[in-house]
Amino acid sequence: MAKSSADDDELRRACEAAIEGTKQKILMSIRVAKSRGIWGKSGKLGRGHMAKPRVLAISTKSEGQRTKAFLRVLKYSTGGVPEPAKLYKLKHMSKVEVVTNDPSGCTFMLGFDNLRSQSVAPPQWTMRNIDDRNRLLLCILNICKDVLGHLPKVVGIDVVEMALWAKENTPTVPKQRNLQDGPVAAALVESDIKVTVEKELVSQAEEEDMEALLDTYVMGIGEAEAFSERLKRELQALEAANVHAILESEPLIDEVLQGLESATNCVEDMDEWLGIFNVKLRHMREDIESIETRNNKLEMQSVNNKALIEELDKLLERLRIPSEYAACLTGGSFDEARMLQNIEACEWLTGALRGLEVPTLDPNYATMRAVKEKRAELDKLKTTFVRRASEFLRNYFASLVDFMISDKSYFSQRGQLKRPDHADLRYKCRTYARLLQHLKSLDKSCLGSLRKAYCSSLNLLLRREAREFANELRASTKASRNPTVWLEGSTGSSQSVNNADTSNVSEAYAKMLTIFIPLLVDESSFFAHFMCFEVPALVPPGGLANGSKSAPSYDDANDDDLGIMDIDENESKAGKKSVELEALNESLRDLLDGIQEDFYAVVDWAYKIDPLRCISMHGITERYLSGQKADAAGFVRLLLDDLESRITVQFGRFVEEACHQIERNDRNVRQIGILSYIPRFATLATRMEQYIQGQSRDLVDQAYIKFVTIMFVTLDKVAQADPKYSDILQLENYAAFQNSLYDLANVVPTLAKFYHQASESYEQACTRHISMIIYTQFERLFQFGRKIEDLMYTITPEEIPFQLGLSKVDLRKVVKSSLSGVDKSISAMYKKLQKNLTSEELLPSLWDKCKKEFLDKYDSFAQLVAKIYPTETIPSAAEMRELLASM
Repeated sequence: MAKSSADDDELRRACEAAIEGTKQKILMSIRVAKSRGIWGKSGKLGRGHMAKPRVLAISTKSEGQRTKAFLRVLKYSTGGVPEPAKLYKLKHMSKVEVVTNDPSGCTFMLGFDNLRSQSVAPPQWTMRNIDDRNRLLLCILNICKDVLGHLPKVVGIDVVEMALWAKENTPTVPKQRNLQDGPVAAALVESDIKVTVEKELVSQAEEEDMEALLDTYVMGIGEAEAFSERLKRELQALEAANVHAILESEPLIDEVLQGLESATNCVEDMDEWLGIFNVKLRHMREDIESIETRNNKLEMQSVNNKALIEELDKLLERLRIPSEYAACLTGGSFDEARMLQNIEACEWLTGALRGLEVPTLDPNYATMRAVKEKRAELDKLKTTFVRRASEFLRNYFASLVDFMISDKSYFSQRGQLKRPDHADLRYKCRTYARLLQHLKSLDKSCLGSLRKAYCSSLNLLLRREAREFANELRASTKASRNPTVWLEGSTGSSQSVNNADTSNVSEAYAKMLTIFIPLLVDESSFFAHFMCFEVPALVPPGGLANGSKSAPSYDDANDDDLGIMDIDENESKAGKKSVELEALNESLRDLLDGIQEDFYAVVDWAYKIDPLRCISMHGITERYLSGQKADAAGFVRLLLDDLESRITVQFGRFVEEACHQIERNDRNVRQIGILSYIPRFATLATRMEQYIQGQSRDLVDQAYIKFVTIMFVTLDKVAQADPKYSDILQLENYAAFQNSLYDLANVVPTLAKFYHQASESYEQACTRHISMIIYTQFERLFQFGRKIEDLMYTITPEEIPFQLGLSKVDLRKVVKSSLSGVDKSISAMYKKLQKNLTSEELLPSLWDKCKKEFLDKYDSFAQLVAKIYPTETIPSAAEMRELLASM
């Protein structure tokens, strides 16, 4: 058998270390397994709850003459060291129960009378074997009896069996521990050794009586039959005595029978009475049930009537029209001071109408005559109020605008540009913003006429403001006109171009847009919100209406926030939004139509002063146009699109006129030197580049393409009019084009393309003109070489000297006639080149090209002669190069 953990000194020392400082002594420590159970209903072991290893330790603590006993539960820490978990006082132990479901008998539970909740399942303790269990329980029972003076209730264990086990296992506890553990522990151990069955079950006197009784029956094994006979005789004697006693009690039995008979009669009479009472009670129960049924019906009827009255009261409350609201809706004033009452009346009327609709009202009530009549009355109230409010608002809008138009201080005057200010107008309109919201909720169809009335009135004001502002803007802007004739050739190349500063013209146009475009955008946004259009916000958060960071603010930052609640904010859908947007665009057209004429007038005025200002105005317009992204700014985008188209058309007129001016150079009169439009175009392009702003690059590039294309075509036509001087005219003008546009071509890609085209045309004209001059002086020499080249394709080089006109004699004649005065011929080439050239600065480069071309041709001729006529000698190419270098 394995050693018991009760004898494990190391476990005892670990437990003593765990409770060090409590002044308690460990009498016994033993390892157990803890699980959960219920009194009298212990489940199967090992199920429901996982068993946990624990250590049970019995300890005592001496306080003077008193000794306290404890049961400690210790658990294992992470490092496997026991640490205190729970502490029980043995004086409160009331019960020790061995679990019957455990066949081994090693599982038990301990009950204490001071636990707070007896409903909580007590822990079950399982020992390794019966010996460990008996040792622990005997130790607990002995302490309870000897030290505490009482024993707990023992259930499920035979104490006689335990006493016999204690006798058999007496030598297992050493006696030497008495001196170490003190008097209490010694007494406990001693009593543990000497425990007997008699000590546990009977007293000393009872034990002596039992021994005396047993002594009377002391007999050997052979006296068993005699003992059996004796017991039989005594049994017969007892039976005879019982029969005799029965016979002697006959009179008593008769009396008992008489009493039973009289009691039976009484019971029968009582049964008859009870039957009668039962019938009466049954009838009474039936009557009570009938009364209760009628009472329940009456009670239910009363409850239903009460609920019906409450529902009718609620319905009547819905159907009641407060007199103050009725008076306000039918005849109240719409003055600003009375608007709060009007709004409250509108809210009540809206709620009342919705309250009588089926989703809100019970369908059973919807068919009631009173409900139908009340709905008709509410509809009549709604129609009356909508008609009165619509008429008032139409008149109110017209009166506001008439008052502003009649006051000239609202508009620009001579010498004073007046910026339109609609803050007061919007403030007065905002007073009725919530009224418009409720009118939309009550009758959406009434908004059409109100929107038209508002647009018609405000359109007059906006057009008047724009007209007065545009007129004063043009009158106050002083600028001298620049000529529209830039490329005309009739005035000669010495025409001076007026370079007057006309920047204030484009600044005036920018001021017009800066003032009115944000105003129109704000008016569009205010109109969209004020007239209850369900469209997105006009200006996105953080964006500007005009696309400029420095745009001025004409009203408060929250000017378009009407301070009203969107009543139908949950009704918006994609299809509905498209319809609303279409209606908004139509209304904005009515609101702003006609104002574009004043913008056109400013554009036309600027064009007359300086057509090139169309470039800067186009860039300004494009910048404002790119800033309009919101749906409510649709008409403003159309206005800017029209302005941009107008500017483009005006600039196109200028371009077409300039092209006609270029084409007028194509006439029969012989023209020499640089055409007048070449240097003037460079001046024009420089000015156009200065005016470019924003997105006007494409506009200018298109003009460049038209200008230069016409210029080149016209140049070719003029050159073809006099073929003799065609190449000189072309090379001089293409060179002038390159020289005048060199700086611009480096920064303008479109001009760079035409620059390269002019360069190619210049090279071609140079090549043709130089070849003509060379052939004029050395035609026979190079014609002879060309004949040789032509024959080399058909015959061998050896045969060529024998051909007619190509003999050696012919070669000598040609060389002598062409090269005998070569220096004079070269001088003649130079003079001819110089004579026809009007641009002296081109002469050095052309002469260099001429010499190079001549040397290349002569070098080719010399190589042909050396190949075909190896015996003939002519001046070498090197000698000719030295001759040209010395001249």
